[in-house]
Amino acid sequence: MASLNLHHLRLFRAIATDGTLTGAARRLNISPSALSSQVRALEDSLGHALFERRGRRLVLTEAGRVALDHAEVIFRTAEDLSAILREAGRARQALRVGALATLSRNFQLRFLRPLIGRADVEVVLRSGSQAELLRGLEALALDVVLTNLPPPADAASPWLVHRLAEQPVSLVGHPRRLGAGGRGLAALLAAEPLVLPTRETAIRVAFDALAARLGVAPMIAAEADDMAMLRLLAREDLGLAVLPPIVVQDEIAQGALVVAAQLEGITETFLAVTRERRFANPLLAGLLGR
Repeated sequence: MASLNLHHLRLFRAIATDGTLTGAARRLNISPSALSSQVRALEDSLGHALFERRGRRLVLTEAGRVALDHAEVIFRTAEDLSAILREAGRARQALRVGALATLSRNFQLRFLRPLIGRADVEVVLRSGSQAELLRGLEALALDVVLTNLPPPADAASPWLVHRLAEQPVSLVGHPRRLGAGGRGLAALLAAEPLVLPTRETAIRVAFDALAARLGVAPMIAAEADDMAMLRLLAREDLGLAVLPPIVVQDEIAQGALVVAAQLEGITETFLAVTRERRFANPLLAGLLGR
């Protein structure tokens, strides 16, 4: 078999994406006849037909589907290599971090602290939904995603999930609401309004089970799926908040909030998600390995 021509492979991918010869030729700014002849050259090189015509569309053959899968891997690897080598030639290295929009800001800063302030490092931090961030990771626009939601896993999944920390979840509130103390967890939950994560979160599911075991019907003052909003509501004294103390560590250190009780058996797990890459960002090794 002749040497594989990457230019022909790129043209093949364009046709496979568009589904028509004329549409792909228009996007590539070449004539359909030139495009057709170059794809035929690729088919001759591989020894298999890559498309079959169905009406006006070109549909991948079985060999074509195999070729497209391998082409995607080849081009992703090339893009990965280009990105890494571009950064290697610069005085400053960049780390592109995606963080779930609802994730604790304090946790994010704790994770990134070894890099913050380094003259040779630029940290680019983006927030979004889990789906948006994983798409960015898949496209190599991000180096790592910080989350508390494990991504879907199957045999074809490219994700590598790193368990960073497991934080306890506590009942946190304003000192004047708690008074001199002495009340047990059940009494606090029965008497005080509560600020809770929304029902879609793992913390809330575990808390509702705990309340049921204690025979308590909580008075809910507010619900939020954003740790920053839970922190704000706790500071405003809307009620006792159910959250990891790391979220309000500054307020606890200053005495503005106190931990009333730790909720046994309820924890928040923080994860870093990366993808399989031939040329991983070297800045990640220090963050994930410590």
